Amino acid sequence: MGCAPSIHVSQSGVIYCRDSEESNSPHQTTTISQGTATLHGLFVKTDAADAIPSVLAYRSRPLPPSAGPRRGERREPGASARARASRCCGVEAETQTSDADGKASTTEVHIGPMRLTQDPIQVLLIFAKEDKQSDAFWWACDRAGYRCNIARTSESALECFLDKHQEIIVIDHRNSRYFDGEDICRSIRATKPSEHTVILAVVPRISADEEESSVLPLINAGFDRQFMENSSITACYNELVQIEHGEVRSQFKLRACNAVFTALDHCQEAIEITSEDHVIQYVNPAFEQMMGYHKGELIGKELTELPSSDKNCADLLDTINTFIKKGKEWQGVYYARRKSGDSIQQHVKINPVIDQGGKIRHFVSLKKLHCTNEDNKQLYKSHCDETYTGDNSQSESHSFKCKSRRKDSIDVKSITSQSSDAPSLQTRRYSSMARIHSMTIEAPITKVINIINAAQENSPNTVAEALDRVLEILRTTELYSPQLGTKDEDPHTSDLVGGLMTDGLRRPSGNEQVFSKNMNLSHSHLSVPNTINDIPPCIAQLLDNEESWDFNIFELEAVTNKRPLVYLGLKIFARFGVSEFLNCSEVTLRAWLQVIEANYHSSNSYHNSTHAADVLHATAFFLRKDRIKECLDRLDEVAALIAATIHDVDHPGRTNSFLCNAGSELAILYNDMAVLESHHTALAFQLTTKDSKCNIFKNIDRNHYRTLRQAIIDMVLATEMTKHFEHVNKFVNSINKPMASEETSSHGKGSNCECTANIKNFQDNQTLIKRMMIKCADVANPCRPLELCIEWAGRISEEYFAQTDEEKRQGLPVVMPVFDRNTCSIPKSQISFIDYFVTDMFDAWDAFAHLPVLMQHLANNYKHWKTLDELTCKSLSLPSENNN
Repeated sequence: MGCAPSIHVSQSGVIYCRDSEESNSPHQTTTISQGTATLHGLFVKTDAADAIPSVLAYRSRPLPPSAGPRRGERREPGASARARASRCCGVEAETQTSDADGKASTTEVHIGPMRLTQDPIQVLLIFAKEDKQSDAFWWACDRAGYRCNIARTSESALECFLDKHQEIIVIDHRNSRYFDGEDICRSIRATKPSEHTVILAVVPRISADEEESSVLPLINAGFDRQFMENSSITACYNELVQIEHGEVRSQFKLRACNAVFTALDHCQEAIEITSEDHVIQYVNPAFEQMMGYHKGELIGKELTELPSSDKNCADLLDTINTFIKKGKEWQGVYYARRKSGDSIQQHVKINPVIDQGGKIRHFVSLKKLHCTNEDNKQLYKSHCDETYTGDNSQSESHSFKCKSRRKDSIDVKSITSQSSDAPSLQTRRYSSMARIHSMTIEAPITKVINIINAAQENSPNTVAEALDRVLEILRTTELYSPQLGTKDEDPHTSDLVGGLMTDGLRRPSGNEQVFSKNMNLSHSHLSVPNTINDIPPCIAQLLDNEESWDFNIFELEAVTNKRPLVYLGLKIFARFGVSEFLNCSEVTLRAWLQVIEANYHSSNSYHNSTHAADVLHATAFFLRKDRIKECLDRLDEVAALIAATIHDVDHPGRTNSFLCNAGSELAILYNDMAVLESHHTALAFQLTTKDSKCNIFKNIDRNHYRTLRQAIIDMVLATEMTKHFEHVNKFVNSINKPMASEETSSHGKGSNCECTANIKNFQDNQTLIKRMMIKCADVANPCRPLELCIEWAGRISEEYFAQTDEEKRQGLPVVMPVFDRNTCSIPKSQISFIDYFVTDMFDAWDAFAHLPVLMQHLANNYKHWKTLDELTCKSLSLPSENNN
């Protein structure tokens, strides 16, 4: 085995280095430097040291017998450690590598979902002189496969560290004869790269009778650990390996977190991280931009110390805390107050961060401006201009979620079976919920959602979470139009679909005449309104029963000379405090109701002010249901009552299909799209704002007016039948099914409060509820008592008969040929309407709002029409539908 090179200093001061013990020839001797003393080993003790390189690496030193092979290396007998020449601090030095062939091995480290590759550990030994301790650490590095450098002065040590950024530094702190170890440590700690470096102090061994000194001075100087002097290679090896797998590995993971914080700092969403006690720990620049604060003003403060907006519901914070403290994600709409004092509406998602022990350690909040709010538009535009570099907008799902890591699919049979021992009304409610999942008219998107829900049940968490995202996307896009099935073969159903669900885009045949109607904007010939206290006794007596679902609207029509809307409107609006909310007088409200009713056509058999009063009555009835009261706020209630009042104003008694086929002025004005519904809302607002005497909106601020106006328009447009199935399917998938899933998973214990609170915090879900409410109120005739149902059926049939007559007279396409007054079967038309439009919608509505009286009337009325149809078929010797 070869020996270490021998280095000698001659009497003349020349330093020689020999590479072989066998050769003493002068030509094999290398001159290193000049000096004045003899050099023994590798380090000098006199002024000759100034001429020796400051940073050295051992070269071809024989491995002590106790050292053993390097980690991960099989050492052959007689083999010596290899070395690689490298530049360090401007001088030649040699750095050992982790395996025999000179190639360094790497280690794979995981931090959360990140996969990192750690290069071989680099170690810097700072020893002023060679001794057994420095040798032990050197060979320990060799065994562990670390790259190692040695420095002997503070200047060379700092220079080497800044060049190589070693993970471990070992400083000789046994005496201060050559340098001060604490000073070297402080100088290294003053540099940025040392943030993730572990510094070890080698301290002298103490005798058994000595008391061990405190480590605080070392810690204050910047050291991480101390090592009691021990020249055993194994002891040094064990110390280094423990540091690698402890502090070094942790520091390596922390260094990788810089990438995460860089991503957070450049994220376009506002992000806030708090402790489990809601102390703010981090906010990103997007959060500072949105809220107007500097992070220094926020970090370290509790959320409760910051000003809050008074626009949130009183119990919203309690609801949020209820979810996140259970480890569940919460998302919804929340008002926050900026530093300037402005309130902004945000869409917020809060995720608890749970450690391995199940304890919540942090809360991460992601916030976006909720730009449907008029108050946010200018701020949003500014925020986008300064923050966004491109069009990165994407659809956001606001369907409410109350979920843990996975969603369970809904088992309809379990829903119904759980309620088997409940009262009959509760059973009927679950029956309605069950029928939702077997709807005969099922859009393709509904099938897709049901399949995905079923697939989630046995899927891994990652797959289930991905499918959650798929469901969110599907529920917020326009994919809800149904595919018509075999029911088209029934002429009654086919005609209803053609007449109610198309815009009549058929080419007219024969001589076309244009149907047009002049808008009646006149306020003349209106009688002086009575006050609510001056209502005649006969009318007042009828109105005493207006809160009942069985209220007879036709009796009110008769005693009010076909002006039921004013009287019923005054009563209902007073009960809901509409005047107080709008800050308008009762005189203004009465004048408005008179103007609206005057623009309904009393000549229409169905679409007149009695129908408007009937829809208003149904809407008020729904608004009193507990579930709906919990989900909607005061503005929603007022918007719903106003929308019901105006929803068919100036209706000509003809369908949209007729107006489009006839090329009417209204159809041209509204491009054949939602013609009547657009006209109803536009005319209603025109009538309202034209005269201050009836302008019920004149005293509310602009923002409230815009919000109220948008809600009214949305509800009236929802009554258009071309999007009937879209509205119903969205309601089922975004309201019914998530709510049923939550109730099932919690077995009904406190779930109603949590679910309704979640619905209330999502504006999109509130919109779906309001749309569904006015749609059900608009076609609630089959759910009224039988005598009322029959009257309404006769009135709508008469209006359709009149339209068919006019279509034939003008040579227009006959949209609903089955409604010929000479051949039409009213029972068949009612059966088709109930089957195709009413049953599924009211099943969904009943599952949400719990309406047993309506569902009982619907069942009785349907049975009546079926019986009447069978009797009619028998009397005419025709096969009934049951035999088809």
